[in-house]
Amino acid sequence: MNFLKGSKLYSILTGTCPVCHEESMYKKRNPYKLNRVFDMYEHCSNCGTKYKIEPSFFFGAMYVSYAVGIAFAVAAFVIAYFFLGGGLMTSFWVIIGTLVVFMPLIIRLSRNIWINFFLHYKPSAGKN
Repeated sequence: MNFLKGSKLYSILTGTCPVCHEESMYKKRNPYKLNRVFDMYEHCSNCGTKYKIEPSFFFGAMYVSYAVGIAFAVAAFVIAYFFLGGGLMTSFWVIIGTLVVFMPLIIRLSRNIWINFFLHYKPSAGKN
């Protein structure tokens, strides 16, 4: 995935600092450690970027989470209904299962997308 380095997509998919793309923003990289899914570092250890720009900064990620959840639900519906030939009730349960299974990933992706709205990559960022 290094070919994407320098793009917002790299930071969003890897959960790395949006400014330097060197360090993970999260204390545990695995989002399925459910008791640690929200644990983030205060600052990037490489470039010093502060992740919480203001108090309650990541509340805005809830709006992004809604959109990402809808995207996952639509994908689950299309796969279950059209490709696997399930009925509406089957598709409903597949959507519910998909959202439950992928919720930690959706939370992290939403935070990554939200912070990338406000912070931009600087190739020269890092330790001086």
